[in-house]
Amino acid sequence: MAADDASLEALGTYALRFVKPGHTVGLGTGRAASAFIRALGASGIQVRGVPTSAPAEELARSVGIPIITLGEAGKIDTDVDGADEVDSRLNLIKGYGGALVREKIVAASSRRLVVLVGYEKIVKRLGDRGSLPVEVVPFGLPLVSAKIKAMGMKPRVRENGGKEFITDNGNLILDCAVKPIANAARLDRELLAIPGVVGTGLFIGMADIVLIAEASGKIRALKR
Repeated sequence: MAADDASLEALGTYALRFVKPGHTVGLGTGRAASAFIRALGASGIQVRGVPTSAPAEELARSVGIPIITLGEAGKIDTDVDGADEVDSRLNLIKGYGGALVREKIVAASSRRLVVLVGYEKIVKRLGDRGSLPVEVVPFGLPLVSAKIKAMGMKPRVRENGGKEFITDNGNLILDCAVKPIANAARLDRELLAIPGVVGTGLFIGMADIVLIAEASGKIRALKR
């Protein structure tokens, strides 16, 4: 079972302790990140937000969070986002929501990355859930697909409503069927070396704090 909405709302509220008035905050994409955005808007804490996707920006504006660009922000104080897998070293797989490249850019621009997940996202090894998203320039799709197949993975172009899913960057996503990944950092480097790959869902060594909504209803914090 996945964490329910109430657990994620509690997680979003808990994450407010990492935000101070005047902060510039990265606003992630997905269910847990959306719960945080709603909690931040309701809190009245005066911040500026840098969203990782169009849906995150729309939600933030709807709850009264002022939005600025990454260029205007300079350095981001705290980035709060979700994840699709978290291993024991706080390495992540992200991108099931389709915003992996912007999420990685915002995370890399932040002093601290706080990740919110339900207990079901904790894995023994990255790849346990069987899918790794890779963002690809459309022109490079044939080459990238062939290279990924040669690496032993099975890539499939993500669709939405019977049409190709297009990222906010105008690119495609290949959802690559994977087995548990023995060396995620090496796989990330190998994928990024393929011309046409814009980014992968592997976030290695980026998370500082992971907040977990446990099945019991309690929240557990893991720190790097």
